[in-house]
Amino acid sequence: MGRKNKRAPRGAVRGRRQDFRRGKPKPCQLCAGAVADWKDTSTLRKYLSDRGKIRSRRVTGLCPSDQRKLATAVKNAREMALLPYVGNGR
Repeated sequence: MGRKNKRAPRGAVRGRRQDFRRGKPKPCQLCAGAVADWKDTSTLRKYLSDRGKIRSRRVTGLCPSDQRKLATAVKNAREMALLPYVGNGR
């Protein structure tokens, strides 16, 4: 007899993120009350990598509208020289 295929069902996510798909999704931190303003650099730095890149939505857990607001706020803060364009060297 042939061996049954042990693949995950279509649309399922393997690994530890699978538990998040079963229950409620992780709430957006900025919708909960924190405001992403370009003047608030301590909040904005949480969403930047050590190289100065804006982290993706999958990593930050933000909703799409707040991710767009965050990207605009980071770009404004960079223009005002409150945040670096690049991180510490290579």
